[in-house]
Amino acid sequence: MLLLGPPVLLFALITWQVVADGPLVALDERLSRALVHPDRASELLADLGDVQVAVPALATALAYVAWHGRATGVDRWWLPPAAGVLAMALVPALVAPLKEWTDRPGTPAVPPAVGYYPSGHTATAVVAYGAATLLLLPLLRSAAVRGGLVLLCAALVAGASFGLVRRGYHWPLDVAASWCLGAVLLIGLRLLVSRSSRRRSAGTPSPRTGPS
Repeated sequence: MLLLGPPVLLFALITWQVVADGPLVALDERLSRALVHPDRASELLADLGDVQVAVPALATALAYVAWHGRATGVDRWWLPPAAGVLAMALVPALVAPLKEWTDRPGTPAVPPAVGYYPSGHTATAVVAYGAATLLLLPLLRSAAVRGGLVLLCAALVAGASFGLVRRGYHWPLDVAASWCLGAVLLIGLRLLVSRSSRRRSAGTPSPRTGPS
């Protein structure tokens, strides 16, 4: 549970600065002006956070996790995929009211509007690719494959985040806040799945029936 503290506190700090128009906002706007350069590459990277791209990737991973668990006779094989679905469903449930409450305007690179904080695309990328990675890792035997999967996840999230800022779709703080929000959801997912796994292990009778 201690792992939840840092991302929650950092998210609260960023949100306070955005709502209060604090000094971090001025720094954020200067950083945005230095980074924004709309082009085709940044737009394609930003698309990695689209629901139409990230969610099918997660769904594919969840389907494999469910199939593998059922095929190998894992008790409550449905729990990890269901937890992944719940984590993804919580993204719009949390982001939408936060956007309405903070009412932050967009960058000069987008048409005048409000509701840009936090970044829904970033949160979608973090949770979709992160949840897929967390649930697939225990099924992979090769350390090299596991490392490659983690690197791929990091690259997809970083690419989406950079694209959103570079294209001007979001301020950097919008993206940073969604990293924190996504981290909270992924930590919750990890805790839920690991606790369930420990309960199953503790409740599984030993196959040895004779004296040891």
